[in-house]
Amino acid sequence: MLAAVRAPHPGPVLAAMAVTAALSLAAVGCASFDRAFGKREAVVQFQPNTPAAEMLKVRAACSHLPAAQPEPIPRHVLKIDLPDDIRYEVSQATDAQIARLTQCLDRFPSVAGIELSSPSGD
Repeated sequence: MLAAVRAPHPGPVLAAMAVTAALSLAAVGCASFDRAFGKREAVVQFQPNTPAAEMLKVRAACSHLPAAQPEPIPRHVLKIDLPDDIRYEVSQATDAQIARLTQCLDRFPSVAGIELSSPSGD
């Protein structure tokens, strides 16, 4: 006589699939979390009452460096209402590239200082 073959109960299979899916989502979430917190930027502060036109001139003059790209200005901001700083994304920049950016920015008397920062505050 033939023995009856039973299919495994779907409960453990579904639980294993749920755990696998949860671990996959966690891994993807951690990767984007690491990417966001790995971002570094150079924040350029200007002298008080620096006109927006001068800030845009400085931004354009130093935007040619490959690993120091100026962050986009939000579309809803009018040129006359620019924030009081310009930011360059420098996550991939070497120390030498950051030095070149600093040299470029230092040519302008309207630049008060440059601060390197990351989202963690470093």
